[in-house]
Amino acid sequence: MTHRRSPLALAILGLLENGPLHPYGMQRLIKQWGKDQVVNVGQRTSLYRMIDRLEDGGLIAVGATERDERYPERTTYHLTEEGRTVCRQWLTEIITTPRNEFPEFPAALSFVMLLPPETAGELLAERRERLDQRIRDYDADLSAENDGQPVPRWALLETEYLKAIAQAEVRWIESIVDDLQNGTLTWKPGPV
Repeated sequence: MTHRRSPLALAILGLLENGPLHPYGMQRLIKQWGKDQVVNVGQRTSLYRMIDRLEDGGLIAVGATERDERYPERTTYHLTEEGRTVCRQWLTEIITTPRNEFPEFPAALSFVMLLPPETAGELLAERRERLDQRIRDYDADLSAENDGQPVPRWALLETEYLKAIAQAEVRWIESIVDDLQNGTLTWKPGPV
């Protein structure tokens, strides 16, 4: 059976490598460990749908139902052997093979000619400022400590990557803003 991968599916399988968890625990750990920078867990319904999909696919299985008078009933899930195998397969494929992911920013750039060049420059400068703040946030995450000890580098590799991507984007934006300001890049706004 072919299983459709996603960052959320990979995160669930990866978390269950450490032992059974209930959905709320999965969501909490993803946020607590800062993995919500790369995995969208904002909507709990998305998490539950993914858990159902992984269970239907035989990658995870229901473990036990916990009862605690302070909380609603919680069902825990554990990783199956097939889930462990698929998790390793996905990791290998994702790490080795670049893929078109269709992010929004390049899509917007493909229609930037609809705006006046001055407006485009102002908007890009605003984006650069926001990226600068994001880089400062990444720096704070990268220097974080856990119980007085630095967080291990392996636990922050995605943050290092995101920072490097943001820094590269800032450099690119600065070159485009410079070209717009000195007139080496220009266009007449409107439909193509």
